[in-house]
Amino acid sequence: MQPEIQRVTDNIIQRSLASRADYLQRMAHAREQGPHRGVLSCGNLAHGFAACNPQDKSDLRSLTKANIAIVSAYNDMLSAHQPYENYPQLIKTAVNEVGSVAQFASGVPAMCDGVTQGQPGMELSLLSRDIIAMSAAIGLSHNMFDGGVMLGICDKIVPGLLLAALSFGHLPFVFIPAGPMPSGIPNKEKARVRQQFAEGKVTKEQLLEAEAASYHAAGTCTFYGTANSNQLVVEIMGLHLPGSSFVNPGTELRDELTKAAARQATRLTDLGDNYLPISQIIDAKAIVNGIVGLLATGGSTNHTMHLIAVARAAGYIVNWDDFAQLSAATPLLTRIYPNGQADINHFQYAGGMAVLIRELLDAGLLHEDVQTIAGPGLRRYTQQPVMQDGKLEWQDAPAISQDLTVLSTVAAPFTSHGGLEVLSGNMGRAVIKTSALREGTAVIKAPAVVFSSQHQLDAAFQAGELNKDCIVVVRFQGPKACGMPELHKLTPPLGVLQDRGYKVALVTDGRMSGASGKVPAAIHVTPEAIDGGNLAKIQTGDMLLVDAENGLLELLVSAAELGQRPAATPDLTDSLNSSSYGMGRELFGALRSQLTGAEQGACSLFFAQPAFTGDKE
Repeated sequence: MQPEIQRVTDNIIQRSLASRADYLQRMAHAREQGPHRGVLSCGNLAHGFAACNPQDKSDLRSLTKANIAIVSAYNDMLSAHQPYENYPQLIKTAVNEVGSVAQFASGVPAMCDGVTQGQPGMELSLLSRDIIAMSAAIGLSHNMFDGGVMLGICDKIVPGLLLAALSFGHLPFVFIPAGPMPSGIPNKEKARVRQQFAEGKVTKEQLLEAEAASYHAAGTCTFYGTANSNQLVVEIMGLHLPGSSFVNPGTELRDELTKAAARQATRLTDLGDNYLPISQIIDAKAIVNGIVGLLATGGSTNHTMHLIAVARAAGYIVNWDDFAQLSAATPLLTRIYPNGQADINHFQYAGGMAVLIRELLDAGLLHEDVQTIAGPGLRRYTQQPVMQDGKLEWQDAPAISQDLTVLSTVAAPFTSHGGLEVLSGNMGRAVIKTSALREGTAVIKAPAVVFSSQHQLDAAFQAGELNKDCIVVVRFQGPKACGMPELHKLTPPLGVLQDRGYKVALVTDGRMSGASGKVPAAIHVTPEAIDGGNLAKIQTGDMLLVDAENGLLELLVSAAELGQRPAATPDLTDSLNSSSYGMGRELFGALRSQLTGAEQGACSLFFAQPAFTGDKE
């Protein structure tokens, strides 16, 4: 192993000894209660299989056949999730063919951040992760299941399903993707039209035509945002079948992979000889592998929160310093939009996950000695699935990437580091994605222009008030303030200012996610403005420093003056336009108040649990 990777892994293990031991004790206790249908009363069990066909009823009565829970985030408004409509029947048939049973256990909510960008609904997006975890847990709590398959792809959905699966960590879980849509117009062209619209150079109808040509079919959006980052991370952590993440929907290979994943779930239950619960797969090495894979590909900054929450659910304590140290040791091997012009299909054509994982394994950047749903050892994931004579088989990946402009080698990386930096200073802490920054933009020192919403910024841009060197501050966008929405509405105007030659950057306690690109953005600032952070004390005209080269985020105001300044507060007098009301937001006030800071996962779950002390007499 590369020494720095091993050192970070060892640090995580050492600081998590007590919490991991407590988690494993909980999971051992849960396992001891099985087989789970055996503890149900006759009335409980009869309710559980009442709607099944006669054969499934007989199998479930016997207590010797595996029952696999299907948890799905299907809806047909999300292009990525629309293919899941027919998956339950595929899964049930495949599981029946190997003598087991599958039941649809739970549907979970799934929202599309692409639809809610810049809208009130976006303020429910991050909150939905914890709701998804709780919704899945309710379905699994019927105690009818020996394992599960998780159907989810986008943004908060996969992390939410992971949190739920780890809370039932004594069971095996297989995650089943649906694949990306075919390539549409190039992402660079889409971004160009967006900027032209921001400048008033194209009509709304022309913008809609460009967007519709980009997002044009069933499947995941093809840029490398959180959805595709989810798939890459889950596969590299050993929860997908090898090479299954980026196979397009509606193909024979996609269907066969789905059926194979369902069958594999039955082989991992405690009813057989190959028991492998998810609590044994997701250990410190798997978590570090997921972070390294994310960094080696310039993936979504959302995972600086999601992976921390997932790790905590498995009993591990991970922080942003771990990300920064791993980033410094991990070369950037891909150029996928917004870090390049290729899309995820081009990455797949170049060799995809198998070539990427082999490169990282051979360089000692990934832990090979891990458990996966496909068997022990990550080397199994250097093979690709193919159809041969109508049958699903795996074969070794090509010896080298088929397109080195998209997927390169450790010997010749695009950059020597993973493109994620942690910034610290009198503003607190933040993360910044540097993998897509233009040369000369890693250090910006300029006066602040302060806003309390992305809509205020857009109005100032349209009025020409931002035609200058400036650092735009958008505060009161953190977890407790309004649920921490993504702020992609800011990207086109800031990109326009940059193209006009101005030195610009963004500082916010909100999110920008995997679609953040060429504009320097210090995001996830914590403490957030509403929770005591100095972000609330910045005034328009103050000099700010965003320095990604030296890891600095500084408000260039004396400590004495800062100490005397009052903190700004959000305007709560206009309830009709408040983030606390409308579009269902009033239902989530209590949950918002419980969210931790971004570096603690922006999570309302797990953090206040008492230590497990065993059975009570």
